[in-house]
Amino acid sequence: MAMVAAATAGAVQAAHADTVRIGYWTSGVSLGFGAVLEAKPFLQQRGLDVQFVHFADVNAPNRALAANAIDFAFAAPAAAVFSSAAQGAPLRIVLATQPADVAFVAPDDSAIHALTDLRGKKVGMSPPGSSVASIATAVLQGNYGIRSADFAIVPGNEGRLAQFLVQKQVDAAALRTITVAQLKDLKVRQLGSFGDEWKKLTRSDAVPYIGVSAVRADWLTQHPGDAAKLIAGLRDALQWGATHHNEVSAILQKSANLPGADADAYAARWAEINRVTFEPSDIATLQREHKIFVDGGVIEGELPAGLFDSAPYAASRSIH
Repeated sequence: MAMVAAATAGAVQAAHADTVRIGYWTSGVSLGFGAVLEAKPFLQQRGLDVQFVHFADVNAPNRALAANAIDFAFAAPAAAVFSSAAQGAPLRIVLATQPADVAFVAPDDSAIHALTDLRGKKVGMSPPGSSVASIATAVLQGNYGIRSADFAIVPGNEGRLAQFLVQKQVDAAALRTITVAQLKDLKVRQLGSFGDEWKKLTRSDAVPYIGVSAVRADWLTQHPGDAAKLIAGLRDALQWGATHHNEVSAILQKSANLPGADADAYAARWAEINRVTFEPSDIATLQREHKIFVDGGVIEGELPAGLFDSAPYAASRSIH
């Protein structure tokens, strides 16, 4: 935590007392939405003074929240937030934002044809502690009896994981469906999707979330109105991106240095990748995720009362 605080100390000191410090991982599912938020004034139009803080590690925004280095993380790994909250970090989850649009894949010329073949194999995915790793571990164990000790996680961001597959440094990988569509140097076969495997595991139609919006509890207490404005601004960005694919692609090409075809693929799936919701069904899904993670030994600890706070989401719906 001290390292995270030190890494952002200069930026934090420069911020005005009422500035909202928003942190996100500049890769994976949060990259595109973050780039659009920074490029377009959706939050500023809601009367907010914002400062964006970038992190190269998927779990860093969660640690930064606990260290009071940021106020708000719009795509924090759900599993990491669960763990931090169980350990006493004063956090609140106020949105479900990134559904698990992820698939297990293997090279088309591989001897791996099904998820049961992953026992003893090297599987690329987001680092341990991330929601992708947690869901992958839970479904492999729950559906196929493949425990975390029965396969090796090779961590990396989406670009690195794709390279690992091409270079045959991993036997299979858990990748976003966008990344799968963007693979040009390797043909892959899909072994199973997170959505289908989760439905099989839970015997329900719910789709799990890998990303949530989390805030520091003290900031939320002091700025409930700003929290509602933030959510309203995120909703504005979500709705705009769904109808402005060309503009989203242009932003990603400029800000995230994505090739045109990759940026186009992301923009085309904008509505499937991103959410701004916190209905009772979303909260129930997250609670069920936590139970499955704990029962499977992926994370430990009970969730504190009040972790899921729907008041800002409810208030945001009255903001026009």
